[in-house]
Amino acid sequence: MAQANAYPLSLQLISVSGAEKLSYLHGQVTQDLNLLTDDNFLWAGHCSPKGKLWATLRLSQLDDQYLLLGSKAETEASCRELKKYGVFAKVDIDITHHQVIGVLTDEMTETCELLGLTFAQHANACTFDGKNKALKLDDRRLILIVEHGYALPQGVALHTDPTPFEAASILAGEPQLSEASIDEYVPQMVNLQALGAISFKKGCYTGQETVARMRYLGKNKRALYIVKGQAEAHPQESELEIQLDGENWRRAGKVLHQAYDSVSQDYYALAVMANDLTESSVLRAKTHPEVQLTLLPLPYSLEDN
Repeated sequence: MAQANAYPLSLQLISVSGAEKLSYLHGQVTQDLNLLTDDNFLWAGHCSPKGKLWATLRLSQLDDQYLLLGSKAETEASCRELKKYGVFAKVDIDITHHQVIGVLTDEMTETCELLGLTFAQHANACTFDGKNKALKLDDRRLILIVEHGYALPQGVALHTDPTPFEAASILAGEPQLSEASIDEYVPQMVNLQALGAISFKKGCYTGQETVARMRYLGKNKRALYIVKGQAEAHPQESELEIQLDGENWRRAGKVLHQAYDSVSQDYYALAVMANDLTESSVLRAKTHPEVQLTLLPLPYSLEDN
């Protein structure tokens, strides 16, 4: 029997609909919208004119609308900016009222059967129950985008603490911006190119010049890294430090997203740091220096996908 666990996620959705939704959104995000179908979801970045990220988003289609999934801070910033210019196009842009559920399973095929999900071959998204959307992140993780009132079937246990799912997303190297990191990073600094989120062939979009310069002129000196350590309580860290020699430490970078398992006392974080770090780098939490951190391998290449 499949062991499937579900977790309510504090993610939010923007809906973009209307006659000009494709042309409008295509000119706003780093992704090629022509590649989006009912059967897939795609990563994208939404940038300021200076090329700094307002949001890292998962894009999907449901009915006649595009859904942009991100953290609360990301979707509120992105929605605000999209609406600024949306008044000049035939589009409707709003935060939706969907519920977002993360599912962790050790048997994806059985869990999909339980949930009534049918993914086409090589697909990573599907519509179910006529009005809900499922995104397959990998062979262990699903995201369900459902209307309120949706009931999980028997065999899928609902938990209130989303830490296991958030830790799995961190270990997958998937960026998520908090309010403190909005409008701070160029897409390549949070590894969006590695997630296939940047099209270098699609033509103009907001912030494109900066993103292209990072690629073609080799200007990017930062990347997103996964770190793990042990802590007696959640460090709630904002910065990490790196050891130079002996007792000398200096700032290594900023924490983008973090999770803490109070049972195992494992602390997981994604941090933006210099892209020349090595496995032997010695790291610690800045305000909790007793929390030593290990660099974990990224599950993807940092080259453009």
